[in-house]
Amino acid sequence: MAHQGDLFDTTRNDILDARDYQSFNNILKSSNCTRCELHRRRRNIVVDRGNPEARIMIIGEAPGENEDIMGKAFVGKAGKLLDEIMKAISFETERDMLIANIVKCRPPENRSPLREEVAACVPYLHKQIELIHPRVILLLGAVALKHMIPEKTDFSMEEEAGTCFCSQDYPGIQFVVLYHPAYLLYDPRKKKVMWEHVKQLEEFLKTSASH
Repeated sequence: MAHQGDLFDTTRNDILDARDYQSFNNILKSSNCTRCELHRRRRNIVVDRGNPEARIMIIGEAPGENEDIMGKAFVGKAGKLLDEIMKAISFETERDMLIANIVKCRPPENRSPLREEVAACVPYLHKQIELIHPRVILLLGAVALKHMIPEKTDFSMEEEAGTCFCSQDYPGIQFVVLYHPAYLLYDPRKKKVMWEHVKQLEEFLKTSASH
């Protein structure tokens, strides 16, 4: 997706004009971005975790406390569960995937990011997608789904989880919706249906890899 520059924010323009992923990553991490209120409490700008050469991207909601401390995405309890889930279908998150979030800084008390916070940060996520060229994006939870696909304004995760679709805004990319691992920790009853979705994902990934 094309981005619009900001005449008065040269640092942001440098991030969005990066020619390769490593440059993008380095500039963003060191930028001390102040475009929304989340910068006031953060320890680190959390860009990603995993392999930028991978063709599978995972998008979650926002960094939590552990991510904020370590400066890496999905390294808390939910991240460990995500690693276990993917390993069960023979995927290593560090090798086979790149993990990011809708916003790069931790919201207070781990609340969902506000619309204005997303608006300030999501161009960086779009730049990641542009540089990575993923073939598949896994959307973890309702927040990731509604902010990546704005036309999804009224939905339930019970209906959306496990679905696959394409979006005209992201040509060539197939999306898969899954429950967020943090939700499984909150409600273990969803683990059974999540496992059914993950087995479907395994078959989907095998099929897409063969084409």
